[in-house]
Amino acid sequence: MKNYKIDTKCVQSGYVPGNGEARILPIYQSTTFKYESADNVGDLFDMKAEGHMYSRISNPTSDYVERKIADLEGGSAAMLTSSGQSANLIAVLNITSAGQNIICMSGVYGGTVNLFAVTLKRLGIETRFVTPDMSDEQIEELIDENTRLFFGETIANPALVVFDIERYANLAHKHGIPLFVDNTFATPVLCRPIEWGADIVIHSTTKYMDGHASVVGGCIVDGGKFDWTNGKYPEFTTPDESYHGAIYVDNFGVDKAFIFKAREQLMRDFGVPLQPITCFILNLGLESLHLRIARHSENAMKVAKYLESHEKVTWVNYPGLEGNSQYELACKYLPKGASGVISFGVKGGRRAAVRFMDSLELASIVVHVADARTSVLHPASTTHRQLTDEQLIAGGITPDLVRFSVGIEDVEDIIADLEQALENA
Repeated sequence: MKNYKIDTKCVQSGYVPGNGEARILPIYQSTTFKYESADNVGDLFDMKAEGHMYSRISNPTSDYVERKIADLEGGSAAMLTSSGQSANLIAVLNITSAGQNIICMSGVYGGTVNLFAVTLKRLGIETRFVTPDMSDEQIEELIDENTRLFFGETIANPALVVFDIERYANLAHKHGIPLFVDNTFATPVLCRPIEWGADIVIHSTTKYMDGHASVVGGCIVDGGKFDWTNGKYPEFTTPDESYHGAIYVDNFGVDKAFIFKAREQLMRDFGVPLQPITCFILNLGLESLHLRIARHSENAMKVAKYLESHEKVTWVNYPGLEGNSQYELACKYLPKGASGVISFGVKGGRRAAVRFMDSLELASIVVHVADARTSVLHPASTTHRQLTDEQLIAGGITPDLVRFSVGIEDVEDIIADLEQALENA
């Protein structure tokens, strides 16, 4: 697409209808596709021709939405998956095998911590967790010849630590490994990690991209700039015997090898595609993403300032607040806004936090975050309850922490709801 501004790309990118074609994205609700000869299908399986053979691997509807998200992130290619967790899993397994290891920031989403520290461990993959206060030298001591990637979140969930993308990109590239960034909370409207040096960008599209708590999904975006031929990644430069000896960098170029390998190997074998109707709903959300994320950020800043001055609130964490430990990084990476999620502590600890949540009327207690409706959750006893106390602290989660996802309602109504609930706490 032309070099339009990102607001225009949210609406127009991806599906571009031809003369007499449907104006909005069509739903190709079909598992299979007809071809005129066996050679036509054979060329698809040999990766010699473009097209779709089976919706477990690709589908025209998902293809259009993948093109849009790649365009929004400034990447070379993208692949949708059935969830954010499956996107993380496929992205990591695409270049990591038993006996190897990855580096990961300790403050990432609890489900990701469990995926990396428990499930990947069962597969023989070690995760080495690091913290922002560690020096480059301390982190480099954990990197060896079996280290495959560095992983972080633009805005950590729920600790809200802003990832210093440029710093860690330089560190990763110094050792010839790619930087993976989960950009779920920021979205490409607020931050485009590839422009700061990230190589692979991952999303839980379930959150702001969908924006309405309607459909679960995930996405992997290839930045197209990492050199997979640097000698560390033979999976891209040597024949893949499961695909007739195809060599990915030769077939698709260095800029698209990662996504094509992920699709032709792992999506083929794991079968975790995003369904066509889900892609259609996701695209509707993407068309208003630029409007919603601006309102989320605007409302969150006003709510954060209100909470900061309330006598029954012991602390407030929001990267956009002056004086916040993440403020300088937020100014650098998130100049358009710090998204819509706030964490804070209620005076009286865990019990007071629970009473506060139970007293909310407009805000809903849901195991979700980052959609149009204001919602609230107590991570230590819900989404992160599988973590040990040590892991909770390492992730910046205290017993009194309340995660508050500010919606796009009138901010005065949101604040009034907070006021009455804090009085009951």
